[in-house]
Amino acid sequence: MTSRSFPLWLALVCAILCGGGVALQSRINGELGQRLDDGVTAAVISFGSGLLILLVAMAIARAGRRGFRRVAAALRSRELPWWYVAGGSAGAFLVLSQGVAAAVLGVALFTVAVVAGQTVSGLVLDRIGLGPGGRRPLTPARLAGAVIALGAVTWAVSAQLGGPVPVWLMLLPLIAGLGLGWQQAVNGQVRVVAESALTATFINFVVGTSVLLVVMAVDWSLRGLPKPLPTEPWLYLGGAIGCVFIAAAALIVRITGVLLLGLATVAGQLVTALLLDLLAPSSPAPVAFSTIAGTLLALVAVAVASIRWRRRPPTHGDEGSQHAVSRDG
Repeated sequence: MTSRSFPLWLALVCAILCGGGVALQSRINGELGQRLDDGVTAAVISFGSGLLILLVAMAIARAGRRGFRRVAAALRSRELPWWYVAGGSAGAFLVLSQGVAAAVLGVALFTVAVVAGQTVSGLVLDRIGLGPGGRRPLTPARLAGAVIALGAVTWAVSAQLGGPVPVWLMLLPLIAGLGLGWQQAVNGQVRVVAESALTATFINFVVGTSVLLVVMAVDWSLRGLPKPLPTEPWLYLGGAIGCVFIAAAALIVRITGVLLLGLATVAGQLVTALLLDLLAPSSPAPVAFSTIAGTLLALVAVAVASIRWRRRPPTHGDEGSQHAVSRDG
């Protein structure tokens, strides 16, 4: 898939929809964690159910199995570094940091720290060219979009901020945000080698589920078993939503780059979270004006960051960067 066959604006729409899925997944997994009184077990159920779906898909889709063989061959020949297939560990760390830090920091401060890490990660990874789209220069538009996005998220959650928090604890969501950008970049690279988004998603879920199973075993040994499983089917949809998000991100990161993908998914999360608060509120408190204004500003940030700049004359050794500029600016 290239920018010619799949235009940037459509990739950004898909990324915003993916962000909406993440917000919906967070609401579902959060509710499941509360019912079980165990966020780690809820995360394992989410990852594990997604892995079961992907196992069935891999059994049916020959392209997915061929992609897995390509990745295995690339790992053996060292064409693909082993840590490229470890992207799922970043997703696992994000879920774990939610359980450890979100309750203490509050969801608002936790979100700001994650977005800050994700934005910095996107800028750096695009600059060094870790993503499958190659190097993307640090243009004024991209830098401005990143700054606006961070301000938008801070404004959107400003009504929930306040109270003393341990500064060191903010490192967990900050690192989780850095890991999100890295996860999207390496998953995109795996998809290119596998020639299959299904394969990249499957590997991501295998790694993430494995990490969380180990953590769950330790958690159970220390705190005991969770409460009985709830019976409502919708509480187990988080894994399916995650499958769609990871697969779509692996596909479109080559077009958007890591930074734009991150900004668009953040905007999608804010929009969907706002709609959920308006249509199916989990709290009796009214939606603050700052939440609405910050959400709209996040969409502006995506538009600003996607502004294309003129192609500058190519210099020796910079052809790859110029190709990226023509697509993403």
